[in-house]
Amino acid sequence: MLISKKEIEVRYAETDQMGVVYHANYLVWMELGRTQIVKDLGFNYADMEKDGIISPVLNIEATYKKPMRYGEKAIVHTWIENYDGIRTIYGYEVYNEQGELSFIGKSEHVCVKKENFRPISLRKIYPDWHEVYQKNQRQKTTGETVK
Repeated sequence: MLISKKEIEVRYAETDQMGVVYHANYLVWMELGRTQIVKDLGFNYADMEKDGIISPVLNIEATYKKPMRYGEKAIVHTWIENYDGIRTIYGYEVYNEQGELSFIGKSEHVCVKKENFRPISLRKIYPDWHEVYQKNQRQKTTGETVK
């Protein structure tokens, strides 16, 4: 199973009055992590959008463990938690530079036609994408490693 990593320097604008990263910014970091894993798997969301396909969020789970502050580096770990051919659930963990867990999250997505928001099958429209996601899901289930 591929675990993608994206390093982010915490910017001052991302912090709140308490001096810690404002909770909604973790959602932005999840998106950065998701974009990175798609790229690491050999695909590109922008190409999908050019085809009139988008991937809206259906559900978000977020658990905050340790505050992050301005000037720290956040390392977003992202993986495919579950994929069933229609829906994809991505898993996330955010660590600080010392390797301490700051955040745990999940986001559920489905690919739809932009014009009418009707779900599409990755298997039919993007068979290569489907195959890679399915392989990654199988490896998560069986414990195999991804090269």
